[in-house]
Amino acid sequence: MHIIDRRLNPNNKSLENRQRFLRRAKTLIQGAVKKSSESRDIKDVLEGGEISIPLEGMHEPRLHREGGRRDLVLPGNKKFVEGDIIPRSGNGGGKASEPGQGDSEDAFRFVLSRDEFVDLFLDDLELPDLAKRKRAETENEGLRRAGYATSGSPPNISIARTTRLATARRVALRRPRSDTIAQLEAALAECHDTRRGDLLAALEALKSKQRRIPFIDPIDIRYRRFETTPKPLAQAVMFCLMDVPGSMSEHMKDLAKRFYMLLYVFLTRRYRHVEIVFIRHTDRAEEVDEVTFFHHPASGGTLVSSALDAMHRIVRTRYRPADWNIYAAQASDGDNSHSDADVTGRLLTGLILPVTQFFAYLEVGESGVGEAGESKSSLWTLYQSLRSEGASLSMRKVCNRSEIFPVFHELFHRRNNREKAAP
Repeated sequence: MHIIDRRLNPNNKSLENRQRFLRRAKTLIQGAVKKSSESRDIKDVLEGGEISIPLEGMHEPRLHREGGRRDLVLPGNKKFVEGDIIPRSGNGGGKASEPGQGDSEDAFRFVLSRDEFVDLFLDDLELPDLAKRKRAETENEGLRRAGYATSGSPPNISIARTTRLATARRVALRRPRSDTIAQLEAALAECHDTRRGDLLAALEALKSKQRRIPFIDPIDIRYRRFETTPKPLAQAVMFCLMDVPGSMSEHMKDLAKRFYMLLYVFLTRRYRHVEIVFIRHTDRAEEVDEVTFFHHPASGGTLVSSALDAMHRIVRTRYRPADWNIYAAQASDGDNSHSDADVTGRLLTGLILPVTQFFAYLEVGESGVGEAGESKSSLWTLYQSLRSEGASLSMRKVCNRSEIFPVFHELFHRRNNREKAAP
């Protein structure tokens, strides 16, 4: 039995064909999705929309007949002979050696919904070292086998159970076996006496009974049954620590907010029970809501220890480390008061890192100034020295929008069981 799903999506296109296309061109579409997000505004960074992928990645396998020759007669041809290569007409919209010359290749444009865009964008990301420390308040519903049912979808048909029931029914109803009928037919072919009429009547009776009792009856069919079962979710909290002093330019703040926007969408999309705590700081730290965190301006000096101290106080009062997976992501331009370095180091190594599963530090810089410049900030120098002493810190630098997603992917990509988080 073959079942073809011809249901239409709202745009009158086959949903099954659309999903098949997304699976086949997944790598190309993921690259286009990540590239598209670089130039978008923060509020639209993960919205759906039109993307372009090269046609060269859209070739499908084809079957060709090997051997033999085939001649074609094309009407109206007065210019070309066999073996000529016919140039492509028009300039095209893809790559060409010179304007109007050479072969060109068009880009394939495809419109993604927001859900498809986000799923492709966050396909291989996860929180590192997420452990089930305590049963969460909300539970995830998983599926488990729950016997068999007399109705269901064709993919869930249990062949073994259906065959067993069909065999039992045929035996109970004494359905004639095919080999019994074959033996009677052989006996009838060899019989030439008066018993031929009796054999013929018996054969017809067996065939008639076999037709009345089908080999597989609808009452035999059984479907594998599944039911939802609650599964405890791991509790986790993510602390977002953002530096918002007057020393940070609008470009730096934009980079930091883009990173946190990706993190916010990733957590809310992938996990049902992950809490997010927003802390922004200048020379003093405050816990704020997401609107204030992303949109309200602030100014002042810089004391990184104020944010770490605020995080420690919140962990101590609301998030018991034995029950919660604790994560932190800090973004800063790297400036910090020289007198605050010792306090920051003690807070980080003595109180923060021992209770966190993962601590990521993102340093934002001006556009065009990469790591090659080696202009190390005071905070970067401090964190490097702590890491050389064994502190578990993940550190990255970004200076341009195009670097945000690669860095985000490095920090939160899915790791196998033996792979450790990159420092």
